[in-house]
Amino acid sequence: VQLVESGGGSVNLGRSLNLSCEASGFPSMQRLSMGWFRQAPGKEREGVAVIDRDGTLSYTGSLKDRFTISKDSAKKTLYLRMYNLKPEDTAAYYCALGRPVTGFQALEGTWYNYWGQGTQVTVS
Repeated sequence: VQLVESGGGSVNLGRSLNLSCEASGFPSMQRLSMGWFRQAPGKEREGVAVIDRDGTLSYTGSLKDRFTISKDSAKKTLYLRMYNLKPEDTAAYYCALGRPVTGFQALEGTWYNYWGQGTQVTVS
């Protein structure tokens, strides 16, 4: 399994970014959990947004107001659209593929077996 993120960069406060994660090496995205996680310097990794095995979307805290997760199963690609970015969003963002869990527990990184290399997002 290979996950390749793209779309990160350096932006000013209030701007938007669209992240993509192209997945390969497995037959289908169906019935799997996929999500975005992030890790800022000196902080623990946190779940950002996930799509669980049933297709339910979950977000951490108030990120739902500014972030939108989606997927294209035919292209095996996961997306994260980020709006109104703030300096506290600065982090390395990782795409992950994991076990078929449901609900908010899908935001826990321990359920995920495969991780991308990460893409840096810097907001100033």
